[in-house]
Amino acid sequence: MHSRKGILALGAIAGAGALLLALSPLAPASEREQARRPAAPDPIVSHAQQMLDEGRQTFRYDTFGDQVFWSRTLKIHQALKTVTPRTALAVGLKVDAEALPPGLLANADLDDPATTAALLRRNAVVGLRGFFDKDRNLVAAGITCALCHSTVDNSVAPGIGKRRDGWANRDLNVGAIINLSPDLQPVAALLGVDQATVRTVLRSWGPGKFDAELFLDGKAFRPDGKTAATLIPPAFGLAGVDGHTFTGWGSVTYWNAFVANLEMYGQGRFWDPRLNDAAKFPVAARSGFADIKSDHDLITPKLAALQLYQLAIPAPAPPRRSFDADAAARGKVVFSAAGCNNCHVPPLYTEPGWNRHTAEEIGIDSFQADRSPDGRYRTTPLKGLWSHAKGGYYHDGRFATLLDVVNHYDAHFSLSLTNQQKHDLVEFLKSL
Repeated sequence: MHSRKGILALGAIAGAGALLLALSPLAPASEREQARRPAAPDPIVSHAQQMLDEGRQTFRYDTFGDQVFWSRTLKIHQALKTVTPRTALAVGLKVDAEALPPGLLANADLDDPATTAALLRRNAVVGLRGFFDKDRNLVAAGITCALCHSTVDNSVAPGIGKRRDGWANRDLNVGAIINLSPDLQPVAALLGVDQATVRTVLRSWGPGKFDAELFLDGKAFRPDGKTAATLIPPAFGLAGVDGHTFTGWGSVTYWNAFVANLEMYGQGRFWDPRLNDAAKFPVAARSGFADIKSDHDLITPKLAALQLYQLAIPAPAPPRRSFDADAAARGKVVFSAAGCNNCHVPPLYTEPGWNRHTAEEIGIDSFQADRSPDGRYRTTPLKGLWSHAKGGYYHDGRFATLLDVVNHYDAHFSLSLTNQQKHDLVEFLKSL
């Protein structure tokens, strides 16, 4: 039973509350309006969303003005006028089904170049932009980041579906596409060789490979006679990761500026005095690649948003039932016990900080590392490994399977893993 004092106290509180309610209409109108007004959006969140939207647009559709080089110089658009969709798909180009109206593909003639033009008009060819005159004639073509670093989910047909930004296009035959150009003399002049040699080099790349350093050092083949081209890397799961490429070079935004200016031949600004090293980068040094100054900078204003968008792309989770969960759980223990996590530090699965190693440390040759400024190989982040198994592992695909990679390190570090441990470790890697 409540005491008399307790009852009086409760009554006083209730009376005070009633008084406040009664007086509330007397508050200034501005205060009442502010109380009803929804909270202002967080300016940081709003800014980030705007940059993400801009970055996605840049990643997918921006050529940075490179159509001037690809069309005015190499005349690639002339070749595209004769390319059928079936041929385009055969060399690894992808079609964004969501950019097309319903029913278009069902009735399209995949053996008619006019269909290719129709796809280009709708920005449906991933990473390839067409430019048309008022009479709907193709007058130029350029490339975007998505050409190499996006694919599709094949939900409509092989090579046709929803975009998968950040995925490495291991079907893309970059060399074959460039070889479509009727005039490769500018490339031949850059490298100091004839056009026939350039075309031979481009044919040697094969699907899923590109040689970014060729236009810096002129080395088209490794000492063993194989192509010097490396696998196209994924552009997802890079938040928190230092070094964008297999051999480091620089951050995501450094590499975006590098590629947009020196590989895509967009119009912008670029500065890297390391490329003045004529002994290591003879082509770059004599071509002035260390200091690029275009009349119109169409690249630099896009770099910030492009970087944010790329860093926001997560590594894809493995499909259900694509690995043995029990074995993966055991493999996680092996991963730690064998010391794999000394370099592949969870959850980044690369070292926080300067994640580079010499060739001797990882037990391979130094050819590709020696083509970079630091002479090192980057510790590759492991998340999403399952999505770019095509073409093999390591920078040049020298290991066909994950088991081959495990066997290499087992021998190099004298780990003496059992066959069961190796199996479990592979299943763990597939689960990341």
